[in-house]
Amino acid sequence: MKFKVGIMNYLLILLLVSLAVSALGWVYFIYFFSLGYGFGISALAIAIAVIFRDVLTIPTALLCLVMFIFGMRLGLYLATREKRSAEYKKILYGPDASKKKPLFVVITVWIFCALLYVGQVSPVAFYLANAADGVAVNELWAWIGAGLMALGVMLESVADAQKKAAKKINHNRYVDTGLYRIVRCPNYLGELVIWTGSLVVCIGASCSVWQWIIAAIGYIGIVYVMFSGARRLELRQAVTYGNDPEFQEYIKKTPILLPFVPIYTLIKYEWLKA
Repeated sequence: MKFKVGIMNYLLILLLVSLAVSALGWVYFIYFFSLGYGFGISALAIAIAVIFRDVLTIPTALLCLVMFIFGMRLGLYLATREKRSAEYKKILYGPDASKKKPLFVVITVWIFCALLYVGQVSPVAFYLANAADGVAVNELWAWIGAGLMALGVMLESVADAQKKAAKKINHNRYVDTGLYRIVRCPNYLGELVIWTGSLVVCIGASCSVWQWIIAAIGYIGIVYVMFSGARRLELRQAVTYGNDPEFQEYIKKTPILLPFVPIYTLIKYEWLKA
């Protein structure tokens, strides 16, 4: 099946928006994955809402709004963390950060990130593009997607707030209260819920094979990033808290990312190394 020209044009516009905001990574390489990600998703949400303003409905407007809120909250949270966290400043301004990356690597990462972010929001764009072309869409799935995305944003926001509060009480202790009693990376879990909500929108969008492929690639990409991030956190915590018997007990009984799924470690999965 072939794309309609209109859909290809929409995707190109979204890619240009994503490239423009992701270009923050040219300032500091890590911004490709942090500020460029958060603010990039917000910019894409605005772009989708503007492009398809004539066919926006309440649930699709909510989808765009939730994506915008997610991106802005994440971007501002990371920007604030940069100002306050000594560890994050080390990442940005330390010896490793000062090493200049090869131009080919920078360009490749820039394009990859921009494509990934477009893939993540593509189900909402496809839903609206198909509706604009007169294709029958099922609004129920837009409502379900918006609900899941809102739930994910709440999970991520609460997890970040609980971690911040716990670290104020004891900065040198791992967090095992609140949502962290259920999983060790509840903020990553929230993000998985967000993008699962985006993907299910495709079910009601009468997507073509190629649309499903793009949406699936975007979803698989962010799932990989979340599991990879959870693995990196596990490695850092093993160094910091590895000799703490209470921490060892905590990680033995608390899943790392998915609640009630008995996956307690990701270290052995080398393919998650990124």
